[in-house]
Amino acid sequence: MAAKSPTRDLPLFPLSAVLYPGGQMPLRIFEQRYLDMVRECARTGSPFGVCLILEGQEAGEPATPAAVGTLASIIDFHNREDGLLGILVEGGARFRVARTRVRSDGLVRGDVEVWAEEPGQTVPVELSLLPSILERLVENMAPQWRHAPRHLYDDAGWVGFRLAELLPLHADEQQRMLELTDPLRRLAELRDILPRFQRA
Repeated sequence: MAAKSPTRDLPLFPLSAVLYPGGQMPLRIFEQRYLDMVRECARTGSPFGVCLILEGQEAGEPATPAAVGTLASIIDFHNREDGLLGILVEGGARFRVARTRVRSDGLVRGDVEVWAEEPGQTVPVELSLLPSILERLVENMAPQWRHAPRHLYDDAGWVGFRLAELLPLHADEQQRMLELTDPLRRLAELRDILPRFQRA
């Protein structure tokens, strides 16, 4: 079980994708509840929580979020070609939602317990193929990581989270990778999933 901190109140943004610690995610903001949330977070410098949607949709009625999510800090704003607000967020610590409530404007807020950072672990020899696979995926799919320091490819946590965000995993698999607290176990499970993506 991950170490936890005291509960804190956090606005939640349920999405159909998982944000991982250290990852980046572009978001398109158009509903008033989320425009207000982004404005408040930008003003105070505080994060919001990103959680995978278990039931419902990203827009409209409040969706049911997964119990484990990731703190999201806004690192960039831009106006999209469609006229909507675009933001880029970066994933921080993970958290578990203790309870949620829905405000009158439809924004979901949660009392969350923030998890401690995973202990750093080196990628073991038996899993050393995974950093090489990640390098190929980065070259083709993730330009933001092309100049990542070499030492990160030795870090089991970083490699596991980057593979989980780049491989075409099912939503429940993405969520499991987020919830696992042992970086070596995460890598081992990703290794076991990889044959599904190999070309026949």
